[in-house]
Amino acid sequence: MEINFAIIGGSGLYAMKNARFIERVEVPTPFGLPSDLISIVEISGEKIAFLPRHGRGHHLLPSEIPYRANIWALKSLGVEQILAVSAVGSLDEDYRPGDFAVCDQLIDRTRGRENSFFGQGVVGHVAFAEPYCPAMRESIILVIEKHGSSLHTRGTLVCMEGPLFSTRAESMLYRSWGAQLIGMTALPEAKLAREAEICFSLIAMVTDYDCWKESEESVTVDMVIKVMEKNTENIQLVIPEMITELSKKGSCLCGQAAGNAIITSPDQIPEQARRRLSLFYGKYWDRPRKA
Repeated sequence: MEINFAIIGGSGLYAMKNARFIERVEVPTPFGLPSDLISIVEISGEKIAFLPRHGRGHHLLPSEIPYRANIWALKSLGVEQILAVSAVGSLDEDYRPGDFAVCDQLIDRTRGRENSFFGQGVVGHVAFAEPYCPAMRESIILVIEKHGSSLHTRGTLVCMEGPLFSTRAESMLYRSWGAQLIGMTALPEAKLAREAEICFSLIAMVTDYDCWKESEESVTVDMVIKVMEKNTENIQLVIPEMITELSKKGSCLCGQAAGNAIITSPDQIPEQARRRLSLFYGKYWDRPRKA
């Protein structure tokens, strides 16, 4: 089964509308099972893999999501582009509830999450200066702007551990760093996609002002859900056109991100590590070495 596109749905986006359902598949991985069965649907003539990040029914905390299994499973299906959707809080007056942002930067404030495929016999260091695929970002921005939605074409997102929302002191600290958005699931998802050499972009759906804005009510789940439902409805409407535009995406370097990243000599890589990661890196360590 070769599927070029995947959508990872966040809070509120648990299924795809405007899509022809084909099947649900279970994809075992070396890192356990993904968050849920992966739905194969057809949108705009393309087969799409859809995975609800928190599982159907939203039963996984941000820290409990099997990020490595999710990315490995999508890669095994042939996925080359992942469009992720996530509900976030705003740290900036101009990023209002109901707005969309196509993020371009990340700050990692998570703790204890498995955030790399490397380790256990394989050492590699992949560049991550630009965490989101620039070519995907251009395509996504083009579509959303065409539909007149309130859109921010850039945004630095702080990824916190959760599940509690921020203290006011933390929220003010992140604002002082120049960040515009805050969420709980952007990482290690983006890091793992880059290591897996998959193009990855995030559409952030702003639901609230976090807790820094004293003139606003502090963030609550009810507040988030109310705005999130409207955001989700809007994003569902443009996804078919987005898939069409992404199929014409320009060139990028995501597909060769690990080309010069692996330091471990191929003859020193344990067999178990080879089996676990050959899906990603077999093309590098199996090729003839230069004399």
